[in-house]
Amino acid sequence: MANKLWEKDTTVDSGVEAYTVGRDRELDIYLAPYDVLGSMAHITMLQSIGLLKSEELTVLLDALREIYDMAVNGKFVIEDGVEDVHSQVELMLTRKLGDIGKKIHSGRSRNDQVLVDLKLFIRSRIESLTLSVRHLFDALIMCSEKYKNVIIPGYTHLQVAMPSSMGLWFGAYAESLVDDLIMLQAAYRITNRNPLGSAAGYGSSFPLDRTMTTRLLGFESMDYNVVYAQMGRGKTERIVSQAMASIAATVGKLAFDACMFNSQNFGFIKLPDEFTTGSSIMPHKKNPDVFELTRAKCNKLQALPVEITMITSNLPSGYFRDLQLVKESFLPAFDQLESILEMVTRMVSGMEVKNNVADDPRYSLMYSVEQVNRLVMEGAPFRDAYRQVGREIEHGQFTPDRNICHTHEGSIGNLCNDRIVSLMNDTVRSFEFDRYHDAIDNLIKK
Repeated sequence: MANKLWEKDTTVDSGVEAYTVGRDRELDIYLAPYDVLGSMAHITMLQSIGLLKSEELTVLLDALREIYDMAVNGKFVIEDGVEDVHSQVELMLTRKLGDIGKKIHSGRSRNDQVLVDLKLFIRSRIESLTLSVRHLFDALIMCSEKYKNVIIPGYTHLQVAMPSSMGLWFGAYAESLVDDLIMLQAAYRITNRNPLGSAAGYGSSFPLDRTMTTRLLGFESMDYNVVYAQMGRGKTERIVSQAMASIAATVGKLAFDACMFNSQNFGFIKLPDEFTTGSSIMPHKKNPDVFELTRAKCNKLQALPVEITMITSNLPSGYFRDLQLVKESFLPAFDQLESILEMVTRMVSGMEVKNNVADDPRYSLMYSVEQVNRLVMEGAPFRDAYRQVGREIEHGQFTPDRNICHTHEGSIGNLCNDRIVSLMNDTVRSFEFDRYHDAIDNLIKK
């Protein structure tokens, strides 16, 4: 069995070991490439302050590049008896290089190792998530433009209210995603700060150059106070999960609308047959299972910030093992949300929209406000016009005029999709993902 980084002469009870390690070995596979990147930056800095020789740095970096390639290609394995990703990387280095491999841990703790791993992981996954959101956004905008002239009833209190359009509906969710990405960008800025060098939370007597590791890893800045760097564990995950929950809330609401609009009592849209399922007893049924499951999965993601808050809320400053449990729900959440976004993008792109919904007589009263407004434009006081149309409705004398003309910004006749697209473009650009890509490319190249 391999030695642990913290092990001395005491043998740990196997049951205690299994209980405390939990799912770390399984979940640390997510972090493997980022652990290697953190080590490469750290040892480059160690050589600059005289704790490694130039020739030692060269062989260590070459060996770490090999491990990095294994990690990004899915070939990295945490062996039986090895506690976590940090131990596995160091074990592989010592097997290959002997005592030189043992030098990479100088000036750091597993605490700041996992912190930098998580931040690098989150940073990369936020970029991937941003692209997935953008794909759904593009599909929504395309549908908004395509169906901007298809009138449907809008609802308040689930009662038929005023004329809306499918273009307005699709566009609403597109703009909601822009706000969600603004939240994600705030989470990204908090993530994109370097905790390396905080060690166990109280720094090091070595003259570590934290500015150098910040630059090497492409962070925007560092978590300056070493105690706060450790306090950021759990807080960062909670903030990121809140941004993810905002995306999930938008998509979950869209899924609810789609299930409702697809039902026979509404009949505004038809979902692609390949995304529906049948009934074991009713031959006519085509159930919107994909959107129903999407709704439930989005609700689970909206619970994630609460779960993280409950794990971390009663902890004082400093590191505690409780934080290990955050990884169990947090790390897989990115895969879950990206899967949802991919599926919903496919669903939206394949929807069929029915063109003559508004011709149904049951929606006639949604034109009442239009008639009130016409009377006002002709000079009647609004309250008098309101009462006149109300009396016509009460006495069954109201005849709808389906010719509507909405021109103000964001209305049926003026969707402002070009401005919404501009907002999205500006938001995506402001992440400046290229900055960290350039730094990582420089770090891993020979």
